[in-house]
Amino acid sequence: MKRFWDSEHPFLRRGCTQSLRYQNGAMPTVSVGRDRLFAAVGRTYTQEEFEDLCFSFGIELDDVTTEKAIVRKEKHLDEEEADEDEEVIYKIEVPANRYDLLCLEGLAQALRVFCEIQEIPTYRLSDISKNAMLKMHVKPETSVVRPFVVCAVLRGVTFDKARYNSFIDLQDKLHQNICRRRTLVAIGTHDLDKLEGPFTYEALPPSSITFTPLKQERNFRADELMEFYKSDLKLKKFLHIIEDSPVFPVLYDSKRTVLSLPPIINGAHSAITLETKNVFIECTATDLTKAKIVLNTMVTAFSEYCANKFVIEPVEVISSDGKSNIYPDLSVYNMEVSLSYITGLIGVSLEAEEVTKFLNRMQLHAKQSTSAKKQCNLIVSVPPTRSDVLHPCDVMEDVAIAYGFNTIKDKAVADNKGSKRLAASLTLLPLNEISDLIRKEVALIGFTEVLTFILCSKKENFAMLNRKDDKSKAVIIGNPRSSDFEAVRTSLMPGILKTVAHNKDHPKPIKIFEVGDISLLDDNRDVGAKNLRQLAALYCGANAGFEIIHGLVDRVMEKNGVSFVLPGDKSGYYIEQSDEPEFLAGRQARIIYKGKHAGTFGIVHPEVLNNFDIPDPCSFVELNIESFL
Repeated sequence: MKRFWDSEHPFLRRGCTQSLRYQNGAMPTVSVGRDRLFAAVGRTYTQEEFEDLCFSFGIELDDVTTEKAIVRKEKHLDEEEADEDEEVIYKIEVPANRYDLLCLEGLAQALRVFCEIQEIPTYRLSDISKNAMLKMHVKPETSVVRPFVVCAVLRGVTFDKARYNSFIDLQDKLHQNICRRRTLVAIGTHDLDKLEGPFTYEALPPSSITFTPLKQERNFRADELMEFYKSDLKLKKFLHIIEDSPVFPVLYDSKRTVLSLPPIINGAHSAITLETKNVFIECTATDLTKAKIVLNTMVTAFSEYCANKFVIEPVEVISSDGKSNIYPDLSVYNMEVSLSYITGLIGVSLEAEEVTKFLNRMQLHAKQSTSAKKQCNLIVSVPPTRSDVLHPCDVMEDVAIAYGFNTIKDKAVADNKGSKRLAASLTLLPLNEISDLIRKEVALIGFTEVLTFILCSKKENFAMLNRKDDKSKAVIIGNPRSSDFEAVRTSLMPGILKTVAHNKDHPKPIKIFEVGDISLLDDNRDVGAKNLRQLAALYCGANAGFEIIHGLVDRVMEKNGVSFVLPGDKSGYYIEQSDEPEFLAGRQARIIYKGKHAGTFGIVHPEVLNNFDIPDPCSFVELNIESFL
């Protein structure tokens, strides 16, 4: 989203940083057919028009491709020109906490409401008595392995191939996202007409569970099934969740037909097809809150295909202690937010009617509160689709998106001429302000700024820098997707060196810098780690350029009003000999500022350069910016 950089408005600068972090953290990508999406939205767009619409809504058109091109890429085949009859696929990046946008149905509906083509839908439970509801009885043994289950029914669903594929794809995306690879929640969907309630949710020894799993033709015992799936590329990564448990979770109907063995596989008997009309959805979980969000996401997205649009049939879940709960919970959460809070943080003056309109475009009902006497408050109704709205700041963010990021700058400047309060609300944090000033100063010296990944491999963070991993510094990522992203960087050095390694053919000298965060373990923090804002710079050329990096250090200190002093004097800074393994012995120095170690610079050790495949000598400095505050 390059246009975030167009404005000097502080709110947008914070938005830009967040956007970059999402990209580094791999925002979820939804692949949808362009023509089907346009048909669902009710309008046709050029690619540029659709990119503008996505930007306005806070999402991004990441790639335009075709199904055949995707297959060729997966098989590493040569690129071919697309045929005119090939379906164009849009890959759209959405925020990680917007689960309602993970399928075409939710995405199209959100865009329709945003473009004011459609009113905000109202989801409701079907009007049936408690006695007539399907029931799910939970046995006490489930508390050992997977204690929660929530259920719902979609009646009179009409599937075609595209809808069916979208239904399955949404489950996969939720499993990878909020469900944390099925560890927190596992979704099971079944053809209700092939089952007979009431249902039971039990936990039994693996040897006593026998059924035919999905896409198989013979019965398996649950323990046999675990061995069978160890060779399955997709399912083997979920086996660890329950394989060491003495009991496995299992769902039965009244005839003891197995619905599913969560979180591994559904039963073949109740598999849904294109002819399925009534869908029974069950979500078993270790986290009840996540389970309710997942169930709401599934039923709200596909209830538009029901005979009674946006109507969901509830299911009564009866716990082992006799407590009864009705799911899904489609209740609307009301939040009271002051108008001054919204306008103050965004930096524009808006009337309550304008804010209400903007919120309606973001699928949030809003009306002016009648209880507030002195100030104008808004009652914002959060629907079951918007589980991401947790705090007034989320409401403010939606107003800013609907108002338009690109229109905030000029309006804010005009409004702030007569408003000290609004101007004060736009003040940068001191750390961000000094970071920007240092960026500008280093760039003026002739260095080019780079942005590198916050995550790196443990090898890059330690061994390739000649450092030893004593397990006391680095924050390690659990279940990393690849070995390239195993740890949070404890230094900016690996990213800087990798940048040089990938640009060896660039004309010399190379002068680059980065201002960014690192993380270090810290038992005194409530989260067990702390972030530090660092400045790193590197010179690479025919000679090491040690004097250039030394001059950069002196310049940064001078611009911060810090004078060079004699060793031991705590009024300024001085340098002393250091012995860091990533630098050449005798050609490195430690920066001491106000008596504390603030950074290190020197000539990079030849072994380190060789590890990163860099043929030319380099000098490097890393300095803690927070020490100046």
